[in-house]
Amino acid sequence: MTAEHRDGTPSPVDSVSLDTLALHSTDLLTVLDTEGVIQYESPAVECLYGFEQDELVGDHIEDYVHPDDRERTLAAFRRVVADDDGTVESAEFRHKTAAGTYLWVESAASANPTPEGYYVVNTRDISAAKQRERNLERTNERLDEFASVLSHDLRNPLTVAQLRLQLAADEHPSDHLDAVADAHDRIDALITDVLALARSGEQIGPTELVALKPLVSDCWESVASWDATLHCEVTGRIHADPSRLRQLFENLFRNSVEHGSTTSNSQTQQNAGEHTDGHVTVNVGSLVDGFYVEDDGTGIPADQREAVFETGYSGLADGTGLGLQIVEQIVEAHGWEIQIVEAEGARFEITGVETV
Repeated sequence: MTAEHRDGTPSPVDSVSLDTLALHSTDLLTVLDTEGVIQYESPAVECLYGFEQDELVGDHIEDYVHPDDRERTLAAFRRVVADDDGTVESAEFRHKTAAGTYLWVESAASANPTPEGYYVVNTRDISAAKQRERNLERTNERLDEFASVLSHDLRNPLTVAQLRLQLAADEHPSDHLDAVADAHDRIDALITDVLALARSGEQIGPTELVALKPLVSDCWESVASWDATLHCEVTGRIHADPSRLRQLFENLFRNSVEHGSTTSNSQTQQNAGEHTDGHVTVNVGSLVDGFYVEDDGTGIPADQREAVFETGYSGLADGTGLGLQIVEQIVEAHGWEIQIVEAEGARFEITGVETV
């Protein structure tokens, strides 16, 4: 029998070729009755699990689901049978193979049964994706251990050193001790930034609707602004991880205040944060698909705009060179984009943001 298009012309795909397509499909089609008993497996079962095509027919699907995944997988199928509006239900689980091992798969079934009352389930191999998840979990565990070393094994002795140094400075003031104090501050800043990278990296937590204007004002209050002024004209709410969005704004504000001096670049590098001939104004505003943070400071040369997001890059002698890298990671973790555009000073535009 040959299929036809709507206009009555013959279709190149007939029932015979449909059977052939099933033979070459990398996805497995399984037909189950309402109890979960297997009625049919497409030829892909041989490639996926190593069973002969009809070998599992008549068996219950639960016999091949890993015991740890069985309850939730069967519950998903029962929801399909109980539903009558055609909702598609999917589940990830481990399926037994002919070799006795288990393979991670994802199965999806529609609540629209066949005329005979059977349910068609489409299954695909997701073992590679699961392996990537496990690798990421192990990486995160190592990063957590590294963060623990930073926050305890390094910060505790640093605190002791700072306290001892203060006592020594009270008894014997010296420019040499001032230099040691500056070094301690730099170590503390490095620990803070590296800790942020290690704990968060390119991940974000649960997102929620965040009102931008009040968040921006709160972030500004937490940043030492010397003689700097904030103009906030941003509006609306966005879906974001609130804590990481706060970190983004705070890092951009610190960058503007510390690097936006109206003095020369060399003088800025020698006197971080010293604005000797005028304060810096920071503007935060809305874009059609995002927002921007802009200052009227010295700006960033065009040939350095890509480099500022690299690890260790800093225009300040005592900078960590990690602040903007953290900003970039937060942006990318949300699926947004960031770029530095031509402006009077430095202007960072974050786009791809859906504003409510």
